Amino acid sequence: MSKKIQAIRGMNDLLPKDSTLWLSLERTILDLFIAYGYQNIRTPIVENTDTFCRAIGGTTDIVEKEMYSWTESGGESLSLRPEGTAGCVRMMIEHNLPREGIQKVFYQGAMFRHERPQKGRYRQFHQIGLEVFAAVDAKADAELMMITHALWQALGLKNIVLEINTLGSSKARAAYKKVLVAYFNQHKDQLDEDSLRRLKTNPLRILDTKNKAMHSVISNAPKLMDYLDQESAQHFEQFKTYLDALNIAYVINTRLVRGLDYYNRTVFEWTTTDLGAQGTICAGGRFDGLVEKMGGTPTPAVGLAIGLERLVLLLEAQNLMTVESTLSIYLVALGEKAQLKSMQIASVLHDALTNVILYNDLTLGSFKSQFKKADKAKAHFALILGEQELNNNQVSIKPLKGQGTQQSMNLEEAIKYFKGNK
Repeated sequence: MSKKIQAIRGMNDLLPKDSTLWLSLERTILDLFIAYGYQNIRTPIVENTDTFCRAIGGTTDIVEKEMYSWTESGGESLSLRPEGTAGCVRMMIEHNLPREGIQKVFYQGAMFRHERPQKGRYRQFHQIGLEVFAAVDAKADAELMMITHALWQALGLKNIVLEINTLGSSKARAAYKKVLVAYFNQHKDQLDEDSLRRLKTNPLRILDTKNKAMHSVISNAPKLMDYLDQESAQHFEQFKTYLDALNIAYVINTRLVRGLDYYNRTVFEWTTTDLGAQGTICAGGRFDGLVEKMGGTPTPAVGLAIGLERLVLLLEAQNLMTVESTLSIYLVALGEKAQLKSMQIASVLHDALTNVILYNDLTLGSFKSQFKKADKAKAHFALILGEQELNNNQVSIKPLKGQGTQQSMNLEEAIKYFKGNK
């Protein structure tokens, strides 16, 4: 007996019963982004491995342990994208888009990381991201916070906290790293195995550890805020001033460093305590040096990414899974002539009605079985085509949610009836 075919662990199917929520959520997010003047871009799922190594940093966990990579027959190393910004920057450089002025874009799609699957953390996951290129002022950073804050309100989400920090310039951060390494070297006996490794490769990431046993040594560590360059300090103050003007509450978290090497100045996370360990639903920051680092003209940039799986989990945790119901009609037809007529009527209704779901029965079963299908589909109305309706050139409309009594009318009257019940 052959082995049962199954999806790869950590790569999940979206089932029909769940797709309405996902589509509604994506539509809400994308419509909001478009309303703020952002334009959609789409980049390949596969890029040269070097694109991610140069962008993300060779000493990050993603590049060291989590990327899906392989070598082509010609020797070229390719990888599935583990995040969206690197491909976005590559596209900006390749097509020289910043020359046209400030670029405000958004992307959506699947990302891939080879890690241990757990709730809210999968090997294939989906992100929607915003990126702004060629805008140096903190106003761009603040606009991203304004958009995400508006999104949480539109979705009705509660218990979400904005955590912010600044990483300063690359020069200031390099000086701070030396101080930080010296401090942790004095407290090596308090570091776990992961932190000892990071001490040599990416010491700032030690500050972001989830190991509670290390929080004491980390809380006493030197603060990057004390080693900031003047321009970064002014930028951070400007950012906070914008947030205050927008009445967006925030918490300054000096341990917030983000896991990618390309960040500088502003970094932020929208977090919640309702999802346990995987509490970050949206995160990002500035990456002013990344375009130049990847071979382009020096271009300031800032962006964020929203994790859709975690956002869905949070909606579920806060009992916000309901989706606004779209008017739906189930065509019930009995007999060969009625089946043909139902197709003609379906075509007319699709042309005449917008934002309506129309189910045309394909079972060719009895009236009783078709009505069972209508109930299962949770249709609002049944549009009935039987022998009597065909002889009278009419249709019968039966409300299925207690909106009234069954009545017969011609198709033109039926269209007016449905428009009045939307």
